[in-house]
Amino acid sequence: MAVPADLDPASLNTMIAFATGGLLGDVFLHLVPHAFFGEGEHGDRTVVVDEKRNIVIGGAIFAGFAAFFVLDKTMRVLNAQAGNEGGHHHHGHGHSHGAVEGNSTAVKKSESELRKRKVKGEDGIEVEVVTEKEEKEVNPSLKLSAYLNLFGDFTHNITDGLAMAASFYSSPQLGAVTTIATFCHEIPHESGFTKYQAMGSQFFTAVGAFVGTFLGIWIAETTGAGNPDAPVAPGQGIFGTSVGPGELVIPMTAGGFLYIASVSVIPDLLEESRSMKQAFKEYGAMAFGLFCMAVIAWNE
Repeated sequence: MAVPADLDPASLNTMIAFATGGLLGDVFLHLVPHAFFGEGEHGDRTVVVDEKRNIVIGGAIFAGFAAFFVLDKTMRVLNAQAGNEGGHHHHGHGHSHGAVEGNSTAVKKSESELRKRKVKGEDGIEVEVVTEKEEKEVNPSLKLSAYLNLFGDFTHNITDGLAMAASFYSSPQLGAVTTIATFCHEIPHESGFTKYQAMGSQFFTAVGAFVGTFLGIWIAETTGAGNPDAPVAPGQGIFGTSVGPGELVIPMTAGGFLYIASVSVIPDLLEESRSMKQAFKEYGAMAFGLFCMAVIAWNE
């Protein structure tokens, strides 16, 4: 709601570029290094050189990437099927009333335009009835697509909540950075709703973040990830390594954030590549987002 609806695409892309830099900075400068960190004898952070452990951590990063791919692909397929069903019905309806419409441009007129024609005395009554029926046929598919996006956003916010909980258990600094990165990459998915429906859907998806946060707290407390004095003994973790289940949340989050930035966000920036001046603005915004994360990481 803070972003104006009439914001020009250039400014929006600049903001997206900044969010992308912050998100990638969180992945490569915070989440991935913390995923491979171990604890020293006096609380010093050291890199664990354990081939099998690192393979499990790397696999968790890919699992997070793949999970977001499956979710994204599934939502796209369901949206396409809903659109095809709506488009097919709309096509048949148009043919059944072809003799009544008079010309092809009348079907493209909006409902408000048809009402204006009726006031002016033009005999477009039959056309108005047909168009209203078409509006009713198209809207269900649009609403279904919006609800599918809403479900995907709810699931996405659960992973965001998991990421924030696991990050705060690792360190307050990492938790704060992950929270900032989470806010940066939030993109609305309520294009098929009215303003008040969009506000309600935002509340619904925000519940997903709380669910994910409480789930992350439960995982950390159950597996002992929140207690640094109770590490997993070698050979007692996943696949005979020292990796506990609670330690997989951060690397999986890194994989998910990497998918969001590289597959869901950057392609939108590449599509709008018409002005070199705008391109340099996006380069600078992305670099600034990365710089902010680097400053925080350097001073942890």
